Amino acid sequence: MNSKNRIVVFLPLIILILTVVVLIVVIEVPRIFRKTKPRDHLAGAFLANKIIAISEKSLKDNDSSDSINQNSTNQNSSGKQIEQQTSGDGSSNINPEESQDPSSDSASSDPIDQQDLTEATTEAENIDLDKIETMIKMYDYDRALELLKKYPDQNDQRIPELTLDIKNGKNNTVLKNPLENTHIFFHSLIYDTAKAFDDDYKAAGYNQFMTTCLEFDRILEQLYERDYVLVAMHDLAKLETDENGNQVMVPGKIYLPENKKLLVLSVDDVNYYEYMEEDGFANRLVLDQNGNVTCSMVNDQGMTILGDYDVVPILNKFIENHPDFSYRGAKGILALTGYEGALGYRTDERYKDTNPNIDSDIAEAKKVAQALRDTGWEFASHSWGHVDMNIITFENFQEDADRWEKNILPIIGETDIMIYPFGSPFSWSIDDYNYDNQRFAYLKQKGFDYFCTVDGSTNYTTSIRGDFLLQGRRNLDGYRMYYNPELLDDLIDTDYVLDENRPLPVPPL
Repeated sequence: MNSKNRIVVFLPLIILILTVVVLIVVIEVPRIFRKTKPRDHLAGAFLANKIIAISEKSLKDNDSSDSINQNSTNQNSSGKQIEQQTSGDGSSNINPEESQDPSSDSASSDPIDQQDLTEATTEAENIDLDKIETMIKMYDYDRALELLKKYPDQNDQRIPELTLDIKNGKNNTVLKNPLENTHIFFHSLIYDTAKAFDDDYKAAGYNQFMTTCLEFDRILEQLYERDYVLVAMHDLAKLETDENGNQVMVPGKIYLPENKKLLVLSVDDVNYYEYMEEDGFANRLVLDQNGNVTCSMVNDQGMTILGDYDVVPILNKFIENHPDFSYRGAKGILALTGYEGALGYRTDERYKDTNPNIDSDIAEAKKVAQALRDTGWEFASHSWGHVDMNIITFENFQEDADRWEKNILPIIGETDIMIYPFGSPFSWSIDDYNYDNQRFAYLKQKGFDYFCTVDGSTNYTTSIRGDFLLQGRRNLDGYRMYYNPELLDDLIDTDYVLDENRPLPVPPL
């Protein structure tokens, strides 16, 4: 047999061998590379089950499609047409291993699963070990552990250290009595004492009822040194539904180190009233270039400047430097009236004919309010007109609540906290907090469940009954610090706190 005939005889065998080699290359080489390729470190180990579930679902979908009609055009779960190429023998030329790859078309054919996978991956990417460490310092151990388990790089050397911190932190806490808390409050802080205490007709009131920025700094320092920890009002108690379907106020479970003491903080009249202009106060809360809440003020040259001129930015920065002063990120409660707008913006309906920027002011105030909520602040009603709820008629009582709901609620969002103006409740008897009392019933109808008066007579003044919480607050202002320092001994040393620029004696009431 000549060489030409031999080639003809062995040609089919050569083609078969080459075909086998090609198939091996096509099938086995990608499989080898996939086996050696590490899992997507961004998704992390916690996504393994999700990926497998998606892969199995995709493989089943492919198998069922092949068994129905391997030469036909199939539809994916979103209804799009997918044309499936086939080889001459009618079998699919799609590698079965590729259908298990979460990045393949089959895996992405289920939009719900793909969305879950994307969200989980995004969450993993956004986990920051420094933020987890801050959570641990803020006693938020369960949340910190949850995020730590989702951290993409479980081989990071900080993982075991932070895990141990969580374990030791939890073991070092005890269940606190939520009724044993102290609630302190302030008004807008005086930044420029020379302008506030300038002997005009408002200076005496500022001296009696206001606190300076310097004094507030010193107060925070002393509260921290004395082991107080800020908690949110809703940490103390929350409404739950009992077995009979009734709403009841249930004490909260707060775990802190044994030496720590519960502290609630609030600020009244966060409206920056017109009468305070040019008196050394901030004029509104604003967002800085980084989206953080700060204060604006008009300086002597008529320029608007930003800075730490009031409670919010000062306390935010103090907690940033002392995260263990805050339980799970709690800050304070901002109580607003409504007759001059909100947060320094003239947003009330009374300004619709005099404020040409009322719509943009409302929009900006909403942004600031949301930023405050997002960073641990709560809001409260201080009535619309700063009225004494104990003496006004019921008709005026209703009208005031309605106007606050109409003008302020859309800006700050829902709230269930009422801080009484002048500290004067609709009744001084807790027994009147029942639905037979039309004022209590109307406030409950408006959504209020937490009620705050002023009571500096004792350290602890919180009561929980039925479906409400009633609490007294202690004022840390010029009058209290000067005339009743003994009532504040558990909180501060007034001799240290009092601003040297405050005129003494403080005018009597």
